[in-house]
Amino acid sequence: MEERMSFITLGVKSLATSADFYENKFGWTRSKTSNENIFFYQLNGIILALYERNKLAEDATVDSAGSGFKGFTLSYFTKSEKEVNDLTEELRKKGVKVIKEPQKVFWGGFHSYIEDPDQNLWEIVYNPYSIPE
Repeated sequence: MEERMSFITLGVKSLATSADFYENKFGWTRSKTSNENIFFYQLNGIILALYERNKLAEDATVDSAGSGFKGFTLSYFTKSEKEVNDLTEELRKKGVKVIKEPQKVFWGGFHSYIEDPDQNLWEIVYNPYSIPE
C-alpha cells in the first residue's frame, strides 16, 4: 500500500452548521461536486468531506454513539508563531471555541487548539522543523 491519504470524511451532526463553520469561519469554498447529502472541500491534495454522522456510521456498519476525545486531531500548519496567534484570534472573533491558547510546545513548536461544531480538534501549529510549502 502506498503512503498517502486522499480523502477525509467527517461525520457531522448538521451539514448546515458544519458548512457555516468551514465556509464562514475558515473561509473555505465548497466544491461544485457537493450535493445536498455530502459537502466537499478541495484542500492541498486532500479532499475533506462532510457527511451526516448517523449515515456515515451506518455505511461503516458501526454505532454512531460516541463522545469525548476522538483519538485524532487535524492540523493546520502556519509559517510563524505570530501566524498561530493571529489566526487563533481571528477565529475566536468569529465565534470559534478556542480549546488551548497559543503556546510553546515541549518539542520546539508553537500551537493552539480550536474545535469545530462536532468537537473535532484542529491544531493551529507552527512547526519549525516542517515548514509548509
